[in-house]
Amino acid sequence: MKIRLYGTVNDSIVDGPGLRYTIFTQGCPHHCFGCHNPDSHDMHGGYIEDTHKIVQEILENPLLDGVTLSGGEPLLQPLPLIEIIKQVKPLHIMIYSGYNYEEILQLGEDQKQLLSLCDTLVDGRFDMSKRSLELLYKGSSNQRIINIQKSLQCNKVMIQEVSEYGELL
Repeated sequence: MKIRLYGTVNDSIVDGPGLRYTIFTQGCPHHCFGCHNPDSHDMHGGYIEDTHKIVQEILENPLLDGVTLSGGEPLLQPLPLIEIIKQVKPLHIMIYSGYNYEEILQLGEDQKQLLSLCDTLVDGRFDMSKRSLELLYKGSSNQRIINIQKSLQCNKVMIQEVSEYGELL
């Protein structure tokens, strides 16, 4: 299966807890002012990659603690990301989305399936007026770090606690 990418990072230490493989998808409808990856907004930009190649890169790195889905907006390409995640579990899967949790549940079945395969969600649009460099794993204070599996079980948003060292509690 093919996916449109802005890029990948094989050894990220800033896109979630531990050492991570980060997938930056291409295309974003949100266009948040001050976005960290504005070149990822163009729906036709970036490049096309085979999901098999990405899975191979992930599986060849035994030091990885997890995979992070970022963008752009990952929820625009749920099917190739689902394919990738199914092959790299049980690694921790973190997803960033400009949509909030409640919006994601209304987007469609493919987006809900993608969400259900992930462990942690950083949701909400980046808000430059609420930006802080002191926040772990998020760019602005309006964004939430959500424990997806607990939220789905409880049928309500369950905030994921993060230690001062960046560990998910």
